[in-house]
Amino acid sequence: MKGIFVHTVYFWLKNPDDQADRASFETSITKFINGSEYVQTKFLGTPAGTPREVVDNSYTYCLVATFNSKEEQDKYQEETVHKVFVKESEHLWNKVQVYDAIKMW
Repeated sequence: MKGIFVHTVYFWLKNPDDQADRASFETSITKFINGSEYVQTKFLGTPAGTPREVVDNSYTYCLVATFNSKEEQDKYQEETVHKVFVKESEHLWNKVQVYDAIKMW
């Protein structure tokens, strides 16, 4: 994995079965992530449907992005493409949960 800072974001769409909402979200997040100056690696996925007690499959999308440093992730937060994504898409979700981690080994 490229980068030492991992930024994981879970999105719960208000209408997860609405194909138009999903398409709008996917278009916006793809434009955002592909336009970021700082993202080293990227992954956008949906729940894998692994029915174990410790697994939360309730989210709609999961974004994992890596960065070379915390400072670059901080700059990513302020990028215009990030702000445009939030403005374009925030009406589509009712919950966002973020988990950030720094590489240990």
